[in-house]
Amino acid sequence: MKIHPTAIVHPKAKLADGVEVGPFCVIGEHVSIGKGTRLLSHITIDGWTEIGERNEVHAFASIGGPPQHLGYKGEPTKVVIGDDNVIREYVTVNRATVQGGGVTSLGSKNTLMAYVHVAHDCRLGSYLIMANAASLAGHITIGDHAIIGGLTGIHQYVRVGDYAMVGGCCAIGQDVPPFTRAAGGYRAHLYGLNTVGLQRHGFSVERIAVLKKAFDLLFRAGHRVAEAIRLTKKEFKGQADVAKILTFMEGTKRGVSRVVNVDLDIEFDQEG
Repeated sequence: MKIHPTAIVHPKAKLADGVEVGPFCVIGEHVSIGKGTRLLSHITIDGWTEIGERNEVHAFASIGGPPQHLGYKGEPTKVVIGDDNVIREYVTVNRATVQGGGVTSLGSKNTLMAYVHVAHDCRLGSYLIMANAASLAGHITIGDHAIIGGLTGIHQYVRVGDYAMVGGCCAIGQDVPPFTRAAGGYRAHLYGLNTVGLQRHGFSVERIAVLKKAFDLLFRAGHRVAEAIRLTKKEFKGQADVAKILTFMEGTKRGVSRVVNVDLDIEFDQEG
């Protein structure tokens, strides 16, 4: 364990072997940090915060600060972070509220670029990329392998599914289903599947073709949502990827982002 002489580490904080704490870092009383995690400099980690192994946290990040919520009364809510994450400069991750379940969580092998904000009660999966200044309001859920573009803001309680991609400078007010892509600035819309992303993650041509047919039936055939779900369940019975989309849609509380009836898959395939 290496602690720079200018760092302030509370004597009750729990730091595992191999943790490095750089200049001018401040570590609070209820913090635990797993082995091999590196805090580069000028980082504040406070509250009831648990950080796993081999994470890399860059200058001026703030993790475990109180939620920006008027109802918060100092309860011992948490931030829980997994392993092998890269958290860049000025990232903020706030601890949760009692009303929201008490835990703000981040999985493993994620990259949070500079100025990313993760608000109270968010649940983030693994293998995510959040580009510069992407901001999450409270109670947001993001699945594994998703990408959130820079300068994008996401409304409270919105969900973004596995393997989804959200373009830069977007405002997301409704759910983005798994395997899809959303773009278009203020109140972004769906533009079909995240085809290039799926290809890069090893999805076969046949697997993508099934998802595309299901997407068209769900979102482009002109059916009401309940009818579209019923027909898709019937036609794609036994297809695990399609079942994931249907389960996601049935769990929506804010509704699903609207679809633009333009398919850019060919253009994106050529660029990829």
